[in-house]
Amino acid sequence: MREVITAILLTVAAFVMMEGVAYLAHKYVMHGWLWSLHESHHRPRTGVFEKNDLFAIFFAAPSIWLIWLGVNGWPALLWIGLGMTAYGFAYFAFHDGIVHRRLPFRYRGKNGYMRRIIEAHWVHHAVTTKEPAVSFGFLYALPIAKLQAAADLARQADQRLA
Repeated sequence: MREVITAILLTVAAFVMMEGVAYLAHKYVMHGWLWSLHESHHRPRTGVFEKNDLFAIFFAAPSIWLIWLGVNGWPALLWIGLGMTAYGFAYFAFHDGIVHRRLPFRYRGKNGYMRRIIEAHWVHHAVTTKEPAVSFGFLYALPIAKLQAAADLARQADQRLA
């Protein structure tokens, strides 16, 4: 029983911690030194894929490696890798499927949380340049009024620097 509880806790902890990893990667890598790949995501898509889709491979590699290590002698790493994989799947289903409608179903957020997360992503996409973007998370977003205020301040600061 102890092993089952440990497995569940490790999986859930990895899933939750991936939000911080995703936030930092989105803000400092995608809107940083790998903007050349992520930029395609802030432009209208012209085909099925975009350069930004390469990030799925970049993010899948560590979880695949951890799962492999977990199956080959380090059981705790299996559950961490599965938590990371679950986060990746949830991100894909929500972000690509629901927000960007890349999957063949339509969903409109019915509750306040889902509406806020979807709207926060659209506030993020209101900017088609590397900066001044706001709202880099997936599971958590500030209230829309606060995000809009932060976006307005960022745009004003960006205009002053230009």
